[in-house]
Amino acid sequence: MTKSYLFLLLGWLFVSAECNAQESYLNYHSKVVECEKLIIKGKYTSAIDQFDALFNQFDFLFLRDIKVATELSTYEKDDELGLKFLRLGIKAGWTLESILKNQRLRSLREHSEWSEIVSSYDSLHKTYLSRLNFQIHDQVHEMFKKDQKKALGALFRIGQKARNKYAEKKFAPHCEEQLQLLDSILNQHGYPGEQLTGNSLWASVILCHHNSISLNYNSKDTLGTQLKPKLVEALKRGEISPYEFAQIEDWKTAGLTGHELTACGFIGKIPNNTELKRVNENRSEIGLRSIELRNNLIDVEKSTGLNLYLPKGWQNGKIMVADK
Repeated sequence: MTKSYLFLLLGWLFVSAECNAQESYLNYHSKVVECEKLIIKGKYTSAIDQFDALFNQFDFLFLRDIKVATELSTYEKDDELGLKFLRLGIKAGWTLESILKNQRLRSLREHSEWSEIVSSYDSLHKTYLSRLNFQIHDQVHEMFKKDQKKALGALFRIGQKARNKYAEKKFAPHCEEQLQLLDSILNQHGYPGEQLTGNSLWASVILCHHNSISLNYNSKDTLGTQLKPKLVEALKRGEISPYEFAQIEDWKTAGLTGHELTACGFIGKIPNNTELKRVNENRSEIGLRSIELRNNLIDVEKSTGLNLYLPKGWQNGKIMVADK
């Protein structure tokens, strides 16, 4: 092999690896969806094995996915994998208090290795704490509290006209400052979500508030538009979850259409099958399960008693299509 050919090969491998890293968490989420498709078919053991393989491929794991794999394991009486996933969960921020409250995991507490897990909890939990940026955590938390306080002002305005005036005159300048700070954090540290701050909601709530100021404001907004490509890159890096990304997009769409349309089905109605197809395409692009798969997973929860940790909030339960 000549030196020039070797350099070309190494260059290609480097570029290929870089591209794969950029897309890796879209692949991660697509593999989670594959696991969920196995779950609705009742192929729980295959889903557990696929989760296990997935967790071995990525350094950062979303806690929600570990919880699902752990519960599936206990449901299938595979305590060995259940305990393995439990350790991964603690490393990802699953607290002992939450674990003890989960009655679906009680079989693990009867296992001989349980006392070892309890005694090693602090050391496992340190793995979680070591990845967090507490300075950014505290900064974004303060931004969130400031945001909530400012949003309360709208409650004291009577009528939509008064609320819109408050939103555009008082809340919009506040939101613009918040987004500029978030932009700075994104540029320097990445998106302040589960991977960076241990909390995957504060920043997305701030962004959702900005995207729902008023039809007049949001139709002219440029800050949110400028941030979107950075959020897409954060999604690829695993810094923001598809659920957060979807709700940010949904508030934007709702704000621009008077809640007549929805981007991903979390906010607003899906009026017909044509819109359902568009919504599912939007969800697929960000690694989120289809509406039909979500609804089928809810059926599995009801029939098995499992908690599959589907996102709740503005859209609880099944997401229905109006003309069905």
